[in-house]
Amino acid sequence: IKWLRVMLTNNIGHRLMVCQAMIPRSLKPFPYICGNRMFSGYKAKSNVKDSYKILELEEGCSLDDVRNSYRTLAKKYHPDSGSATADSKAFVKVEEAYRVVLSDVATKKKSNEKNEEEEDQFKPKAPQHRHYLSFEGVGFGTPSQREKQYMQFRVDRATEQVLEYRKQRLESQYAATDLMKAKDVKQSKKVKITQAVERLVEDLIQESMAKGDFDNLSGKGKPLQKFSDCPHIDPMTHNLNRILIDNGYQPEWILLQKEIRETIERLRKSIVASRSDLGGTMTPYRQKQWNRICEQFVEDIRKLNKRIDNFNLVVPILSRQMVHFSADKEIVRAQKTYEALMENREASDSDTKENEEENVKRFGWKSSLFKWFNL
Repeated sequence: IKWLRVMLTNNIGHRLMVCQAMIPRSLKPFPYICGNRMFSGYKAKSNVKDSYKILELEEGCSLDDVRNSYRTLAKKYHPDSGSATADSKAFVKVEEAYRVVLSDVATKKKSNEKNEEEEDQFKPKAPQHRHYLSFEGVGFGTPSQREKQYMQFRVDRATEQVLEYRKQRLESQYAATDLMKAKDVKQSKKVKITQAVERLVEDLIQESMAKGDFDNLSGKGKPLQKFSDCPHIDPMTHNLNRILIDNGYQPEWILLQKEIRETIERLRKSIVASRSDLGGTMTPYRQKQWNRICEQFVEDIRKLNKRIDNFNLVVPILSRQMVHFSADKEIVRAQKTYEALMENREASDSDTKENEEENVKRFGWKSSLFKWFNL
């Protein structure tokens, strides 16, 4: 019965509102009221903050919160609800506040959506094709063009890493101490003085050549003697390399390569010597010692492989790059070397025994008498 009553009042109010819209404004002296609702030109009498307070809400709430609050308050204050707190005036206030808050939330939501759309317009959009996700996101254009740009990027990055490595190496070598600073100042002064002397000597030589002081020399007009008589070597390159070597200059990658070779040879000799010190038969105690030696050898090989990585970064020729050493292979190689040494020792011992037996057969009682005198 209550539901029918509400439906009838709403239907009648809707018809009255349509009729009122058809009546001229001069013939509408006062609004129509039906079902506790006002159907003239609706205007909210309360502001937004008061409306939020009436609905017991806070600003920034969602539409669902507004609707749920309106439903609970309508059940509480609606005159047809049959509750003890039913009040038509309070219900009118709740309905007015509901309309104000609903319009406010809708406008805020629209403004937020507009702001998000504007922000999305300025956000960079990721490419949708898979081939644009390769090459570490470097370059633009077709895949072939991007591949070329990526190769150039890798070359530039490798050069930067090499320069950074050299910088760190120099900083580690020359620590910031007062003594080293003083030595650097002296060295720089010495270099400046030598350069000034060389320039002075060069100027004097040029002046003498202009005057003709060297015209009476016996080797005038003849080529300089080459350092190498090999016809397959470029004389200019050979001479430049010879001058650099004579003045104590060696590239960094050559020194690293020499250091790596000397280190691996030393490690190989040390592990073979350690295996020979343990002896032939492996007892549990000797096995533990051998395991410790192998662990230390693996650690040394790991450090050596780090040097190889540094060498591969510095070496200018790709064919000169080195491969990492395998600790397991080196241990097996040391075992084989030890076994070969043991076989050689056994062969030499058997040869010495055979020689002694032959000597005994040759000399007989004389050799035994000689041994007796020695004792």
